[in-house]
Amino acid sequence: MSSAFVPKDFFQLHSVAAIFGSGESCEVDLGCGDGGFLLQMAAHYPERRFLGVERLLGRVRKVCRDSTRQQLDNIKVLRLESRYFLEWFIAPGSISRLHYLFPDPWPKEKHHKNRLVQDSFIPVLHRALAENGEILFKTDHDGYYQWVCERLDASPLFERVEWDEPYYPKTDFQLQWEAMGKPIFSAKYRRCHAS
Repeated sequence: MSSAFVPKDFFQLHSVAAIFGSGESCEVDLGCGDGGFLLQMAAHYPERRFLGVERLLGRVRKVCRDSTRQQLDNIKVLRLESRYFLEWFIAPGSISRLHYLFPDPWPKEKHHKNRLVQDSFIPVLHRALAENGEILFKTDHDGYYQWVCERLDASPLFERVEWDEPYYPKTDFQLQWEAMGKPIFSAKYRRCHAS
């Protein structure tokens, strides 16, 4: 059974049950790349559902091949752009945890408008997360780290909580940056009730 999820209609909201066959929530690896983190998490937590979202077809195919080879039946992979997925594709309240790991920081000021996390993005994220849902964010780019944290800290929709992950595999990017001696920045936020 292929782990690729190819919807019949990209223009409707999709529940977790529609994607996995059961369940009300899942964890999402947003921009899952070649799936190294996603596959390790799915193997370690077989009782959880994991959805990888990635826009590049070659990466999607690789994750699907690897998950099939490892016989991981708790993974689905979706080829879609991240913002569209959160705003228009996934049903509200579907994501228990969103892993946002080493995204493109768009470091040049003229490109900051391309960053996923903007003020307008915060309500979109809040709507997609389940009650008490979490976003786990890691980056090697101090500027983008400050950018994301400033926006989430300023929002009443989220509260910062301690990073207390007993098991959290490192992505290829993290291993690469650490080998170069670069610091890694991480932050974890929990969804608050809407006022």
